[in-house]
Amino acid sequence: MNVTIVKKDNENRRGRLAGSVALTAIVALAACSPVPTLPYAPEEPEPLAQSTTPLPPYRIQIGDVLDVRLLLNPELNEEVTVRPDGHISTTAVADAVAYGRTPAELAATLRSGYEHDLQNPRLSVEVKSFAPTRVYVAGEVVNPGEFITVGPTLTLSQAISRAGGTKLSSDDTSVFVIRRGPDEKAEFLSTSWKALRQGQDPNADIRLAPYDVVYVPKMGIAEVYQFYDQYIGQFASPSFGFAYLINQ
Repeated sequence: MNVTIVKKDNENRRGRLAGSVALTAIVALAACSPVPTLPYAPEEPEPLAQSTTPLPPYRIQIGDVLDVRLLLNPELNEEVTVRPDGHISTTAVADAVAYGRTPAELAATLRSGYEHDLQNPRLSVEVKSFAPTRVYVAGEVVNPGEFITVGPTLTLSQAISRAGGTKLSSDDTSVFVIRRGPDEKAEFLSTSWKALRQGQDPNADIRLAPYDVVYVPKMGIAEVYQFYDQYIGQFASPSFGFAYLINQ
């Protein structure tokens, strides 16, 4: 009888000790946060007008509706839409590149074209309606897909937030952007999502270009687990010796 009591008492002590060690480990892990000490956010955001860095000029996108206006020849005013090839056509200019240009740059191009028929044309270009821009988020995010916005394109953090955030199986050190470069060739650009997620580099929150694809790859261990689940776990007993197979 005494032996049984002593045995149970030892088991209770070992249980309390294990619980204490586990609690200490959890507290230690919680204290090791990768996020550095950051300044407090102000109660009111700084007005945009007081910003020392001006916003970049707007560049015309495919699908934008433009008003071409001539001050001294209002009968030639017209509304044009940027075609899928990025060009526009007006009464006096058969074809002009609009995509990627600022309204002022396009106005200068059209002005030189109108000079063949008009003397000193006073021409301006206004964006009447803005086409929505699209970016895509794929890979290890909760809700991958196409995300549409009007105005400035999304930043990296905004795009991933729209996609519901990254999954636990994601590799945040290898996130990259697929972008169409010159001659419509795909370019692979690296990003610092981990530095942004851990509050280490605010400059890593890059602004995406229209039609960018943000890809969040899967972590290496998740790739191994998926391989096991697809090709081994469904056809063999889990007690088969998975560690041996991986080592082999």
